[in-house]
Amino acid sequence: MELTHSWSQAVPGGSLGVLAELAARYELRETRNAAAILAATAPEEFGELCAVLAAFALTTVDLIEAGGNESKLAARLNADFRSRGWREGRVDTVVRSVLQVQPWAPAGEHEVVERTDEVRNEGYKVDNVKGRVALDVEWNAKDGNLDRDIGAYRSLYDAGLIDGAVLLTRTHDDLRDLARRLSRAAGQSDEQVRSRFSTSTTTHLGKLESRMTRGDAGGCPLLAVAVSARCFVPDAGSVPAGWAGHRSDQPVLEGWSG
Repeated sequence: MELTHSWSQAVPGGSLGVLAELAARYELRETRNAAAILAATAPEEFGELCAVLAAFALTTVDLIEAGGNESKLAARLNADFRSRGWREGRVDTVVRSVLQVQPWAPAGEHEVVERTDEVRNEGYKVDNVKGRVALDVEWNAKDGNLDRDIGAYRSLYDAGLIDGAVLLTRTHDDLRDLARRLSRAAGQSDEQVRSRFSTSTTTHLGKLESRMTRGDAGGCPLLAVAVSARCFVPDAGSVPAGWAGHRSDQPVLEGWSG
């Protein structure tokens, strides 16, 4: 499936224009013009997405704690959405079968007899739902979570319950290199430095993009937003001792080109 770039056609001042500006910090991917569709059909939710992205910043702690600090960072993003009225959702499937036994007049039967059976399958949870938009945060989880998330979006869309979905994740190589530099500057061991984003089977944009291009979401418009090294803004309380690369007007490591 071909990726689209609807935000690149944004009119300055509009909500799509805000997303286009955010592309300076985030990597964006979409199918079926998802950004334009969400901006048009869910302007409130799309505006809140842009507000959360604009306010978000990566810190040193986010990048040098073990495991990429997936739970705390994801919880921080989810809390920002929850404060704006987004809520966790779950996709359940209910199959109801009805057998109609027809009457036979010679036996004096006049009424149809119905027998019913219902099977309920509990489905996957979605981190955030508001209006007709579903949104998940997958910072550094197992990449199989992407299949679960996209499957849920496809089911919700096919059932006519959402108009599109958003998946927040991260880039890989640039964040790995930045995390290792920060870890080394913080005096961590060589083993700790090498462990930063070293696992290849966790969620990141490369894993997500391949699923998007092969059409896993079906007809559901899907917008992917990946946190990149350009989102890194060190603060005085989180800059490692001995690190001289920070300036108040320089939000990334000195010499960092990511």
